[in-house]
Amino acid sequence: MAGMGGSPIIILKDTRRESGKDAISNNIMAARAVANAVRSTLGPKGMDKLLVDSIGDVTITNDGVTILKEMDVQHPAAKMLIEAAKTQDKEVGDGTTTVAVLAGELLKRAEMLIDQKVHPTMIVQGYRMAAEKAVQIVKSISIDASEKDRVLLEKIAETAMTGKLAESPDSKMASYAVDLVLNAVENYGGKKSFDMDRVNVEKKVGESTMDSQIIEGIVIDKEIVHQNMPRRVENARIALLSTPIESKDTETKAELQITSSTQFQQFMEHEKMRIKEAADKVISSGATVVFCQKGIDDLAQHHLANAGILALRRVIKKDLDKLARATGATIVTGLDELKPSDLGTAALVEEKRLGSGIMTFVTGTRNHSATLLLRGGTQQVLNGLERALDDAIHAVADVVEDGKLVAGGGAPEIELAMRLREYASSLKGREQLAVIKFAEAVEIVPKTLAENAGFDAIDKTIELKNMHGINKNNGLNAYTGEIQDMLKMGVVEPLRVKVQALLSATDAACLILRIDDVLASTKTPPPRGAGGMPPGMGGMGGMGGMGGMGMPPGMGGMGGMPPGMF
Repeated sequence: MAGMGGSPIIILKDTRRESGKDAISNNIMAARAVANAVRSTLGPKGMDKLLVDSIGDVTITNDGVTILKEMDVQHPAAKMLIEAAKTQDKEVGDGTTTVAVLAGELLKRAEMLIDQKVHPTMIVQGYRMAAEKAVQIVKSISIDASEKDRVLLEKIAETAMTGKLAESPDSKMASYAVDLVLNAVENYGGKKSFDMDRVNVEKKVGESTMDSQIIEGIVIDKEIVHQNMPRRVENARIALLSTPIESKDTETKAELQITSSTQFQQFMEHEKMRIKEAADKVISSGATVVFCQKGIDDLAQHHLANAGILALRRVIKKDLDKLARATGATIVTGLDELKPSDLGTAALVEEKRLGSGIMTFVTGTRNHSATLLLRGGTQQVLNGLERALDDAIHAVADVVEDGKLVAGGGAPEIELAMRLREYASSLKGREQLAVIKFAEAVEIVPKTLAENAGFDAIDKTIELKNMHGINKNNGLNAYTGEIQDMLKMGVVEPLRVKVQALLSATDAACLILRIDDVLASTKTPPPRGAGGMPPGMGGMGGMGGMGGMGMPPGMGGMGGMPPGMF
């Protein structure tokens, strides 16, 4: 911009600016690109993505949030869409692909309205009204579900896992998911609450997914520390330690001067005595099994083995907490505090070889606990199985907590689209246009289900609308292409997943639509030299000869050393 006398005035330095329609169009394009990347994974016939990270690790999945997390997205608007999907995963644990696809379609429809000179603020207002109405509608068509109806809970788990690696005619994963959830549900003042920390899942490569099993107890992926220790302890008295079994370091730094072999011998004897004292404290407590979060000294291992104690070291804090809950033991922070009353109990602690590894099983615990041991041919299969199981667990937990579910197969979305159009006709302002576009956008879910199953999306959507007059639970059977009652088929989803998906997608779309100016810095950060200094610093050898500090430029840094020294 020219100032007085023709001299330029720089308003924005090293900044790239996009404003108005260009900014909105670019943001919509970036967000839609992310949505399109995961769209083909939606539904039981969704395809998988093979992701390779920077160090070459391979992930094969059709789990929306996993794909979005692995994508190295640079555009800020696209990042907002990914954040919406992450929120969906954090809040309800399923429906992440739906959020991304729906948000992308809402933005596509909004761009059509912007081309028709409808202001983004009016679109945002209309979308908010439509989302609020949509939540009311989907709640009104929901069905009550009881946690005692195990068959229904298993159907929910099956629906959540459909299209993922866990699906097979004789798979017991749905039953396992229900077992784990019911084991981790607590009653707070008449309200059911699910605690994910109480869900115990361990993975071990080997055998097939059909060999996965529920173990009544806790499984620790560790082996005993000393070969002379017993491999099996019945009626175990269990000590849980978050302190090492070794000689204690002094509080302050100390230095010893040893001038003879006798002094060295005395010092070593003293160290051995301290380690033996530490081991004796554990032995005298009456413990027969020890799980230690930190290290166990070699000499201490020997003393514990002689006493017939089974010990594991480097047990992670999460596993210690699980053991404390199951066995009734108290996690002790200092060996001096260990008392017989701090010990927990279990009928059996046993080390077993599984595949190429060894695991320790704690069964017959004081408080009921269960661990799902997942097996699979490769690590990728196991990881995929765990992701599918995670979705199923959260879906079942949502229904147990809320007691509400809806039909699947695109049935709620078709009902929403039809009733939102009726709602739009009752509005008088321009918001009516946005509500109609919202209704059109919601139809992307059944359309995508049909496309991914290899059917004509438009034909199936029209057929669904015609059949909804007969039964609002009619949805698309992705295997046959027929329109069927989803409730009778057992294709059901938690109400919470649908509600959260509608809200998350609307929030993400509205946030992106409200941006009309993008100011991005084009200035590149200075490269870092050795030791984190800019290159010119040269390790204090290239500081411009330190001429500014009163030294001759030829000094080349400190003490007149040649620059090459640094």
